[in-house]
Amino acid sequence: MDGWPVTVALPIALALIMFGLGLALRVADFARVVKYPKAVVVALSCQLVVLPLIAFGLVQLLGLAPQLAVGVLLLAASPGGATANLLSHLFHGDVALNVTLTAVNSVIAVVTLPLVTNFALEYFAPAGAGGLGLQFGKVLQVFLIVLVPVVAGMLTRRWAPRFAHAMDRPVRIGSLVFLALITVAALIAERANILDYVLQVGLVMVLFAVASLVIGYWAPTIAGVRHEQAIACSMEVGIHNSTLAMTIAISLLDDVRMAVPAGVYGVAMAPLALGAGLLMARRSRTQAVMAADPIRESG
Repeated sequence: MDGWPVTVALPIALALIMFGLGLALRVADFARVVKYPKAVVVALSCQLVVLPLIAFGLVQLLGLAPQLAVGVLLLAASPGGATANLLSHLFHGDVALNVTLTAVNSVIAVVTLPLVTNFALEYFAPAGAGGLGLQFGKVLQVFLIVLVPVVAGMLTRRWAPRFAHAMDRPVRIGSLVFLALITVAALIAERANILDYVLQVGLVMVLFAVASLVIGYWAPTIAGVRHEQAIACSMEVGIHNSTLAMTIAISLLDDVRMAVPAGVYGVAMAPLALGAGLLMARRSRTQAVMAADPIRESG
């Protein structure tokens, strides 16, 4: 995993993905925070505070190697993205809330992601990390690969809306294809170690993915958020940007093993998120039937 597919093409793929995300955002998406204050506060609290604590507890409980432990915390600090929006739409969540959370998370992550990563590097002290791995210059790189493409996409949408609309679908498809090709190339390069990686970190990633989806749904529900907003929160909190985590681990921290948790998570997350979505959609149907019963009785 130290060849061109991940050291050169992976940052390019991430920039393309973030640009595509920006094409779907507007300034109004940030202003919409005042419309969903409770949902936004609960979801961001889960994303920024609860999940890193859960990730820290899991790696301590299961005794992961230092590099893998840092990788898990790095993933936990990574925000959601376009996949969360897509699945929320598929399972009848509040997509407008998803877009708002994605917009806010994309900005906040520029600060919180380096903070969590540096804490993990200092606490677990993996060999060769050399102290604080994300110092000012590398934090600036995080800013460049996360926020700049998003802003570029937003500006493109504002100044050339027809072009942005025409490019939205091709950019989404192109970024997914590009990412798939890079992932396949990386898997081929690391085929001898894949089973070992899964055995080392697979259980932690499955537990973390399940915890993220469950907490993302039930914390807003307990707080009194509407069901469709709870679905949106679950997808946003539960689906992390594994591409971002892998890019930072390999391109900025120069440690392939730190990217392993994100790679394993990327494989495990899809079926778990789909399963969670089906359960939440089923609960939506049940609530709809229960709400309709009084009408039937009165008829």
